[in-house]
Amino acid sequence: MSLTNSQYDEIMREYNQLKFRHVREREERIQEIYQKIPAVFELENEITTLAASQARKLLGGDKNSLKELKIRMADLKEQKKVLLLANGYDANAMELQYSCKKCGDTGYINGKKCKCFRQKEINMLYRQSNLRQILEKENFDTFSFEWYDSTASDRRLSPLENMRNIAAVCKEMTAEFAHEKTNLLLTGPAGTGKTFLTHCIAKALLDACYSVIYLSAAELFEIFSSHQFQDKPEPEEELMYHHIYECDLLIIDDLGTEVANNFTISRLFSCINERARNDRPVVISTNLTLAQINSHYSERISSRLISNYKILELYGDDIRIRKLIAHRRENNG
Repeated sequence: MSLTNSQYDEIMREYNQLKFRHVREREERIQEIYQKIPAVFELENEITTLAASQARKLLGGDKNSLKELKIRMADLKEQKKVLLLANGYDANAMELQYSCKKCGDTGYINGKKCKCFRQKEINMLYRQSNLRQILEKENFDTFSFEWYDSTASDRRLSPLENMRNIAAVCKEMTAEFAHEKTNLLLTGPAGTGKTFLTHCIAKALLDACYSVIYLSAAELFEIFSSHQFQDKPEPEEELMYHHIYECDLLIIDDLGTEVANNFTISRLFSCINERARNDRPVVISTNLTLAQINSHYSERISSRLISNYKILELYGDDIRIRKLIAHRRENNG
């Protein structure tokens, strides 16, 4: 699925603006270094003069002198590196820096879209929603355990200890994402923190430059329906459809709130199966228990979830109700 011309132009303008910004920042950085470390300026001039000499020797066929010049050039560059490091700069501080080192902020690698380009496509699709604003408020840094009961029952951990363990699993999943792809299934009653945790996961991986598609179950099946039954689906929906299968992580929130029928059941299985075949993980949150998933969808789907997903069961009081009660008490003095 291709972007529209205007969408493509908008993304390429972003890359051009990045390049201009990095060029400006490099020039400012170089001037700062010259002022703080005059010796670097002198070394740069010597390196430039030596490079010109190398070119002349190369054209003249003087291989012996050329070898000596190369040794001298390497020595000057090493001196410059030592000076930069000694003064708190990176060894490559005078080089052009890129937001994406893989493609050099061109958006393409060997004629194929870089991951950063695909993320810009996804960002464009998210622009119509308030997900970005939500993730700024709901992430691992803002996650709080204060609303979870510390009272344990005879049969299991307290909601507080359980949530501490689950949050640790989610953090580890994002930290190890580059090396290990883990599917997660978060189950439990409404208000126990499932959606907040999926927001935490999304924010952590988006910040690490992974492509993440975050959809409620209703939104997911609406896109599937549009792709299959509409002659000309909206370009944004069609683009999102392809990213559902190709993104680094797919998050499906509130599975079970959609209308279950043969279409949704078959598309759900196809989606999780296709992503599993390509080692692309999925995170699912649902109010349904495993038994309810089995009856709500099919044994084939529940079997796939049990065997391929790490199941995290949340329990305890509805956090939203506890917050509301605390807020009322505060206001009533």
